[in-house]
Amino acid sequence: MAEERRHTPPLVKVRLTDGSNNETLWAFDLGNRRYRLGNQPWYAYGVSCGDVVEAVPNEPGDIPDFVRVVQKSGHRTVRVITDWALERNGSKHPVLEHLREMGCDYEGAYGKFFAVTIPSTTDLWAVRDYLISTNLQWEHADPTYDALFPDEAS
Repeated sequence: MAEERRHTPPLVKVRLTDGSNNETLWAFDLGNRRYRLGNQPWYAYGVSCGDVVEAVPNEPGDIPDFVRVVQKSGHRTVRVITDWALERNGSKHPVLEHLREMGCDYEGAYGKFFAVTIPSTTDLWAVRDYLISTNLQWEHADPTYDALFPDEAS
């Protein structure tokens, strides 16, 4: 019996721009201008790894530019800025390890900046409470603080 191969959509870059920051995320091309984001956003708000987005290139052959979220993945994103490096004496930092134990995943940049993906199976409020207890600098990226607390938005 021939082994069936699972079809994996092609991996491409999608550009997200907020006016001052540009970033390109890896994404799976689902066709019809739809892409599933394959990694965490560093600067964009309101999108998370796994979301399906619409993106359109300015010119044929260009990197497609983000237009809108088509379908949420259920993942949420927070960003953490630390004053310590990712590796401490060859071992991972306890804060990041605790986030992994809670079910989160993260990507680091520059050794001190982390985009954390919180899956739908992990309690956002528990992660939030934990991050508050660490006294680290962090922010809600998806959903944003304003979306979570609309009455407090200024």
